[in-house]
Amino acid sequence: MTGYVRTDEKTGLTWHKSSYSGGEQGQCVEVAETARAIQIRDSKNPDGSSLVFTPAEFSVFIQFAAEFDV
Repeated sequence: MTGYVRTDEKTGLTWHKSSYSGGEQGQCVEVAETARAIQIRDSKNPDGSSLVFTPAEFSVFIQFAAEFDV
């Protein structure tokens, strides 16, 4: 994934935001990966909650989202 990358000092997670996310328009999600989980959060609220998926669950989520051309 190309675009913005930031490491969260509190959690140590490296968050990625796609170059397709629209820059500074605020309509962005960020993704962080670990060996066991993939997390997604709203870039406007980095201290808020995140969705946590196993790699298999994330794959299903992406397939489902692609059906809606999101």
